[in-house]
Amino acid sequence: MRVVDGTGLVAGRLASRVAKMLLEGERITVINAEKIVVTGNPKSVLRRYAEKRERGDPIKGPFYPRTPDRMFRRMVRGMLPYKKPRGREAYRRLKVYIGSPLSSSGEDLGVKSVNDLKCKYVTLGDICRHLGWKG
Repeated sequence: MRVVDGTGLVAGRLASRVAKMLLEGERITVINAEKIVVTGNPKSVLRRYAEKRERGDPIKGPFYPRTPDRMFRRMVRGMLPYKKPRGREAYRRLKVYIGSPLSSSGEDLGVKSVNDLKCKYVTLGDICRHLGWKG
């Protein structure tokens, strides 16, 4: 089982790396999901996620998550063939936590972090607070 600390890592790059490891059969646990970053102009990023959240019917869907852990799981799900048995099994091997419930620290996957960025960004926690998350 691998524990990955999401603090300061770029969401899409981390999600693709995690999806690939899940398809290879590994169990992945991501901690500090609220500190994962999404690059881009913060206003346009917040607007894009608000549009996703408001899209569809409140009863029939599509339903889009409001918490950082579920939002990151949804990102990884988009990179898996989750409608096939192989993808469903891989998706079940993923655990995502807000904060750090585990006593161990995460390992480095070699994904770009905030320190390497020269552009604007916003964290998943800030996006979720904008959508109404009370965390």
